[in-house]
Amino acid sequence: MSADELWALHEKISALLSSELDAEKKRRLAQLKGHRRPYPKVLPKYQNPERPFETWWGRCRQPHWVVAQLRAGKKVDDLLVARRHQNRRQPEGDANENIGCDLQMWGLLSSR
Repeated sequence: MSADELWALHEKISALLSSELDAEKKRRLAQLKGHRRPYPKVLPKYQNPERPFETWWGRCRQPHWVVAQLRAGKKVDDLLVARRHQNRRQPEGDANENIGCDLQMWGLLSSR
């Protein structure tokens, strides 16, 4: 075999290996995407007292309203969301009965 024939064979094998590696990489990435660890739902920890629909979970950067409240002299503990129903046992019966309490707590439903 001449040097040119060997070089052509080398290029052919390199191209074949490269395409096989790309296919294997795509297959393994597709497998990983389907097996992500489930994370629990995170409830808001802080709430803007001036605009109750603005909430923050306490992760990542502080939103602008938190920074403004802190500059105004409030403490982070002053912004905590009130957890009225956190430790209560849920009453038996229709599960949708308690939705009104939660909506009222967040200011989305006027008091009855």
